[in-house]
Amino acid sequence: MSAENRRLCARLIDEVLAGRRITREALLRFPKGERDKSILAAYHALIYYEADEDIRKRDNEYKEEQDLYLKSIADILRLGKSLPVNIINSYEQFFPETVLPEEKGFKGFFKSLMRFIT
Repeated sequence: MSAENRRLCARLIDEVLAGRRITREALLRFPKGERDKSILAAYHALIYYEADEDIRKRDNEYKEEQDLYLKSIADILRLGKSLPVNIINSYEQFFPETVLPEEKGFKGFFKSLMRFIT
């Protein structure tokens, strides 16, 4: 399932970079309840992308670098591969606080409950 979810994240990042989807909407569409470190790192990379919007408007070179960085993340995820360790490590400090919402319904409730118990 992770390879399929990684490809979904790549599509979401591509849509943000192409201006077809706003960043917040893409973040909300990330796979629910995911624990894959590559997906969590991509999620945080998009958060930083959104947070740096004002800088990108003022500094074209920064914008180009950030766009290339996100594109490289999407290119790797599109192949279903794990992101390089250096990218994961740069966001890993935020993983314990990241809780991507679980699916709706009984299955999502059960997954949330199991995560709370363990």
